[in-house]
Amino acid sequence: MIKQISLAHGWYYHYRIHSDKTNKLCNNGFSELNSYLNDIMDDCPDEHFINGPRSSALRFSLPIKLDVHENHEVSRLCEEGLKTMDNYKTAHSKVQMFMLHFDKSSISVEAPIWINDSELTNFENIFKEKGALSGHIDVIRVEDDGKIWIWDYKPKAEKEKYASTQVFFYALMTSQRTGIPLEKFMCGYFDENIAYTFKPKLDVLENF
Repeated sequence: MIKQISLAHGWYYHYRIHSDKTNKLCNNGFSELNSYLNDIMDDCPDEHFINGPRSSALRFSLPIKLDVHENHEVSRLCEEGLKTMDNYKTAHSKVQMFMLHFDKSSISVEAPIWINDSELTNFENIFKEKGALSGHIDVIRVEDDGKIWIWDYKPKAEKEKYASTQVFFYALMTSQRTGIPLEKFMCGYFDENIAYTFKPKLDVLENF
């Protein structure tokens, strides 16, 4: 069963969760993620998404070492979604909805997430403005390795300069909102040809 809601956060984001997969995959240790995803479906604090920095607009690099994968599982899912989901207009929606419907590990798309300026040391030094940092996560997966994976679909992924920064903060925000330790997360971005992955660590913020 897929639950969905449209959120007016600058423009409309179509947030969806697959309830059956979420209940199953979050049953062993990630109940806080299950609660969060369902709670914001019913009561999302829209005020956090009006002002302040957006993760997708960040234009600085963090010292993140990327692992590069050809023929990764998410790239194969992406390729199938682009080929088959003709009833959706955008590449993002084709990929997201294919994964939500047909991938055993994908539990949500366009999940809204934020962190308040008081919840992160050196917030203003990092983002150069006040207000909550916010964003919407393309795909959350709970994978066979027992980790929560934060994924972002990036057409022409190999040309991306700041995608790892964006996805790092998605993971950090999700950790903050759920109380699940950051070491339980993994991050990545991908297209149909290649995927880049990394383990999020707080020490990448040490120079701020």
